[in-house]
Amino acid sequence: MKQTVEFFFDFVSPYSYLAYSQLESLPADISLRPMHVLSVMNAVGNTPTTVTCSAKGRYAAADLARWARRYGVALKRPDMRAMNNAACARAVLAAPSSEVAWQITTALFNACWRDGQTLTTTAEVLDALAAAGIETASLADLIDASETIEQLEKNNREAAERGVFGAPSFLLGESLFFGNDRLDFVREQLAGA
Repeated sequence: MKQTVEFFFDFVSPYSYLAYSQLESLPADISLRPMHVLSVMNAVGNTPTTVTCSAKGRYAAADLARWARRYGVALKRPDMRAMNNAACARAVLAAPSSEVAWQITTALFNACWRDGQTLTTTAEVLDALAAAGIETASLADLIDASETIEQLEKNNREAAERGVFGAPSFLLGESLFFGNDRLDFVREQLAGA
């Protein structure tokens, strides 16, 4: 039986996009755990230093380009400050099945980070999904529904309680791995178990 890796991510995080592009290479079942990373960071006392420190922000731009080349993926930055990443996360949570959740996640990461679209409203999120061929009629009412909003808040609380402090984060049992550059450690733990 395959082990499960929980993937805590946020669509506003380019490193989440990069990590997502590599998930199929993991010999594990992946549980998608969308979260609102700034809420989690606030809960645990973390600060988004690539946003607050201009030198780190400049470095991150070069670093992201290196990782995109290594992974062979396109990378075009949206306006991260304007992005409605919570609506993107709720779209995943509103999916009627795990298969559709994966399709939604792929479509939204591609729209945001491959194509550079800044999705600022629920309507724009739904438009991006429709453009990817995903049926959106059933999602439209669910994305902003109170139970979906509560599910995202629950994911945020659980992430913070389990030690997550940023995105992307991987939980394999109680072992936490932070960042797309830790995927080799995830693979090693999976191989050793």
